[in-house]
Amino acid sequence: MRILSVDLGTSNTVAVLSAHGRPSRVVEVDGSATMPSAVFAEEDGTLMVGRDAERRARLDPTRFEPNPKRRVDEQTLLLGDDVVPVTEALAAVLRRVFEETSRQLGGDHPDEVRLTHPAQWGPVRRNVLLSAARLAGANGGLSLVPEPVAAAAHFASFPGKGLAQGQALAVYDLGAGTFDVAVVGALGPERSGFAVLAEDGLPDLGGLDVDQALLVHVGREVSHRDPQRWQRLLRPESTADRRTRRALQEDVRAAKEALSRHPQTEVPMPEPFADVLVTRGELEALVRPAMLRSVELVSRTLRSAGVSPGNLGGIYLVGGSSRLPLVATMIAEKLGVVPTSLDQPETAVAFGAHHVSADGLSMRTQNVEGQVAASGAPARYQQGPPGPQVTPPAQPQGPYGAQGHYGSQGSQGSQGAGQAFPHSGPQPAPTQQQAQGAAFPTYPAAQQSGSGRSKGKTLIGVAAVLVVLVAAGATYLLTRSPSVQTHTAQECQQPGEVDESGFTGCLRQLAGSVADDNGCTPGMGTGPAAAADQESLGVSVTCSTPGLAGAQVTYLHGGSAEDLERYTNGLLNRTGGADVVRADWRGNALDGSYSAAGGRDSSVLVFRVQDRPLAGFIYQVNSTGQESATAPAALADYFEQHIQPGE
Repeated sequence: MRILSVDLGTSNTVAVLSAHGRPSRVVEVDGSATMPSAVFAEEDGTLMVGRDAERRARLDPTRFEPNPKRRVDEQTLLLGDDVVPVTEALAAVLRRVFEETSRQLGGDHPDEVRLTHPAQWGPVRRNVLLSAARLAGANGGLSLVPEPVAAAAHFASFPGKGLAQGQALAVYDLGAGTFDVAVVGALGPERSGFAVLAEDGLPDLGGLDVDQALLVHVGREVSHRDPQRWQRLLRPESTADRRTRRALQEDVRAAKEALSRHPQTEVPMPEPFADVLVTRGELEALVRPAMLRSVELVSRTLRSAGVSPGNLGGIYLVGGSSRLPLVATMIAEKLGVVPTSLDQPETAVAFGAHHVSADGLSMRTQNVEGQVAASGAPARYQQGPPGPQVTPPAQPQGPYGAQGHYGSQGSQGSQGAGQAFPHSGPQPAPTQQQAQGAAFPTYPAAQQSGSGRSKGKTLIGVAAVLVVLVAAGATYLLTRSPSVQTHTAQECQQPGEVDESGFTGCLRQLAGSVADDNGCTPGMGTGPAAAADQESLGVSVTCSTPGLAGAQVTYLHGGSAEDLERYTNGLLNRTGGADVVRADWRGNALDGSYSAAGGRDSSVLVFRVQDRPLAGFIYQVNSTGQESATAPAALADYFEQHIQPGE
């Protein structure tokens, strides 16, 4: 029996093979235990992956995507001038693993392939992963394993680390793109394996964000030498500047990894800047608030599972970024449990998938298997016969997919907390850290004045700038409905009846004149911003956005403000842009805040209401062929002029 387990991670992919009765071993690709999960689109349509993709990226960074898994919610990637389906990008990574495995097996193929996935992934995301595996040529059995279940199985496989029936293990998974925590309990005696008792995560915390924090710190040290040159590195316009920025990002990441082993190291800097000496203490000061958020989330997840730290079988560290010494120190200080890290944390999940019993394999029991060829994809990217899109049956779940046990009765995980950080991409120094303990650059929201509205904008990637603009009231009066029925916060806590356009009374108060003038229809449509399970978010209505090409505005009235925040934060993170704008707004007897982010392929502005589960977002896809979608500042101006309800 030949079993291949693959952990397709945000930054790196790891594969483990057991064959012919021999012990499990890592499948080395290009001589390394980890293969970068990166893709590069050649001009002839060929997709390069791994280290070959990273080398090619030095020639043309615009055709390179270092973290395709982070784009799993999007349908396509814009690589240079080519539109590449996300499914095919992931398939190209898996195909390279399968080809190397087959070579090492003398041309044979594995009898079974096991793919790991975050526990929070719902059926749609899991189906993307399965579709990618099918497109990559996966033969024989194909199964899915939740990452914390695989990690727990790996932990329990070591002598003296087994979990007794009813005993629980906390899995602390700090990868490149996200932080995930899960409390996993041992089943038995009738059923072997493990069950996810509770899980949660922080989509805005990962190794890439640690890299970004260190880059910002380095920028503070050297940018005064040549501010214009530094700005060209932050926002490169030429191929030479893009190459220099990518080299700098790689050197910053290498410095972070070195600080896990040494007390200090130097970051090589491009001319005219001098090399920067950084210490472990400086890095820990930058990331300590974010690490505290992760430890606090572990504590909340344990409470949600009904498990005290003292009764745990252990806290297991997985994911490459968990190597930071500060992680183990803070867990021991805050929870009173010394965490465990066995072998290489990067390979723990892939090895653990081999030890998972049939009860832990989730694909067949959750009916998400399917083969999907990305519709509308250029023919040169469609490899393998096209198949129908499989729509899984509806399940009660939150916006991030089903939660609960695998192989036993489910229980709800705890809700996420904390606000999103800027993700990968150079950014300037922040103006301040927020009082809630943000570790990486976050920016102050504008304060409300007594009789007017002030707007605070922070442009990340250019400079940290606070701009206060006094809005012209006459402009808003011309674009807002003069009379809108108002509702109390208590009346809006749950969605009520909807009108012919799909609006609840509270949503119509939020939409104002947009509800009557912009061709609104119920639901979120089928665009890239649509939730996999729209009903789980409550009532939704989508309207047109005159004057903003490729965009739409969607209004949401849910039963939980936390669920809406989690979903809309995911939209902001999805753009991958370095620029962010945040400010407060007021209108139609409502107070709230908005955040806008923009990247190459899309721009998003999310607006929320302060004291009730109401939210909305403008989502724009870059369909005009421009270098990037609408800038966040311009999107904020559009919101204030056309979408924000009147006073």
